[in-house]
Amino acid sequence: MPSNAILEQKKVIVAELAADIKDSAAGVVVNYQGITVDSDTKMRKALREAGVKYVVMKNTLTGRACDEVGYGALKEHLNGMTAIAISKNDPVAAAKILKEYAEKIPSFEILAGYVDGGVIDAAGVNALAEIPSKEVLIAKFLGSIKSPLYNFAYGLQAIIDKQNGGSEEAAEAPAEA
Repeated sequence: MPSNAILEQKKVIVAELAADIKDSAAGVVVNYQGITVDSDTKMRKALREAGVKYVVMKNTLTGRACDEVGYGALKEHLNGMTAIAISKNDPVAAAKILKEYAEKIPSFEILAGYVDGGVIDAAGVNALAEIPSKEVLIAKFLGSIKSPLYNFAYGLQAIIDKQNGGSEEAAEAPAEA
């Protein structure tokens, strides 16, 4: 009987992890060997603040969850001390934070990940980490479309001022009204 209970418990764990992976924007698999407790605590806090779920689980269970959602190719990277970081909304958040720690700690290694329905290797995760966040991209886009609009508005104002003769009377008339 106890073995059936354990098997059922594992099925629930795999189903929950599979649901988290399926509902996420991206994820990263790392080898967390060699990270100190202090660094691990800081990293987990940064991930949590970014809306990223960080899970340390048996490789076989993580592999089954990956199989369930179509990321079976991740299983080849599940060797040793691995963890998976699952980013619900921001596809670059987990990659950015984990890359920062991988650069500081030689034994902490990015192994692979997934984004847009496909599995990516460590180089793909590192490239993903270089992409600016959604907020930065939106700000850059808005800045690039705002500048021509302002220039257009200033140009129109210059034409209007010129058509009014540029005299002080024309400029003062609206102020008196």
